[in-house]
Amino acid sequence: MRRPLRRLLGVLAACAIALTVSGPATAATPASTAGTAAEAAPMSTSTPVVFVHGYTGSASNWTTAMSVFRAKGWSADRLFAYEYNSYGNNVQNAQGLASFVQNVKSRTGASKVAIVNHSMGGLVSQYYLKVLGGHSNVSHLASIAGANHGTTYAGACLVYVTCQQMYPGSSFISQITSGDETPGTTEYATWYSACDGIILPYTSTRLDGADNNAVLCTTHIGFLADTGVLGDIADFVA
Repeated sequence: MRRPLRRLLGVLAACAIALTVSGPATAATPASTAGTAAEAAPMSTSTPVVFVHGYTGSASNWTTAMSVFRAKGWSADRLFAYEYNSYGNNVQNAQGLASFVQNVKSRTGASKVAIVNHSMGGLVSQYYLKVLGGHSNVSHLASIAGANHGTTYAGACLVYVTCQQMYPGSSFISQITSGDETPGTTEYATWYSACDGIILPYTSTRLDGADNNAVLCTTHIGFLADTGVLGDIADFVA
């Protein structure tokens, strides 16, 4: 019951914000038409979005995603890409994400950001939200083919700490999956596909308590260019 209540509260909060920004005319709307006015309110594209790449990735991975978000109404100065050391330690990467989010909040004046991650970026994001308490700074979390419960594919690069942490059953994954996988009032959603090929098993991306979306057949890297999925994610954040 906690998750439906959380979503209900999120919907009510979104409606309240929409009515606030619509100005005096909306405030004067008769009670009989208030529901119609709320339904007609435009989606909010003011929330800053922080994109978090995967293993060996970079900010360039998000070129298509940023184009989709701009087409949906976001301005370029509300879209940010966080880069981290793929071969280092995901604890430090998550700490870096925490600092990056604070910087984005300061630059934009926003109280919260949305996070969109891919692959190992799921581990970095989940550690930030759950272990470091970052959920209080995040309105929406969208995980695209996230290695949220690990992937056996990481066995090919276990020489690196990040890959050790990404392997199923690691102590790192235990930290982010024990108890509540979707803490706080953050809205969580995932997108995953049986055709992924890198996240093994592909259902590893799913998070208990999230809106989990199975995509018919998209490869791991293909997700980054899938404008349909990226458009759905923009709608989710808005």
